[in-house]
Order: sequence, then structure tokens, then C-alpha cells
Amino acid sequence: MSEEGSFGLNLAEKFFGLILLIMGAVALYYTITSAQALLMFTAFFSFLSLVVIVVGLVLIIAKTE
Repeated sequence: MSEEGSFGLNLAEKFFGLILLIMGAVALYYTITSAQALLMFTAFFSFLSLVVIVVGLVLIIAKTE
């Protein structure tokens, strides 16, 4: 793979990771603020939001070759 293709793939991966990180943070915020409405599902949706945040961080930190 050439350097130009690698740069575009790397940039797309970082951008997608940033989008996932933002979406996970927003989902976690709304989950925590509406805990009274969610009742027993608050922990479940918080866990799912944290998974999205971790995947976004991994995509931002990962190095593509």
C-alpha cells in the first residue's frame, strides 16, 4: 500500500474513533441524567456507552500500517 492510501486510511480511522468517542460520551451523559426514568436499566446503558467510548479510544490510539 502506498503512503497516500495509508494516510487516508489512518485519517478515516482517527475520525471514526473521534465520532464514536463523542457519541459514547453523549450517550453516557443522557443515560446518567435520565437515571430516574431508566430505573434498573441505567447500569446496562451506561455499560454500553462505556463500550462505545473504549472502542473510540482504541481507534484513536491504534496505529495502522
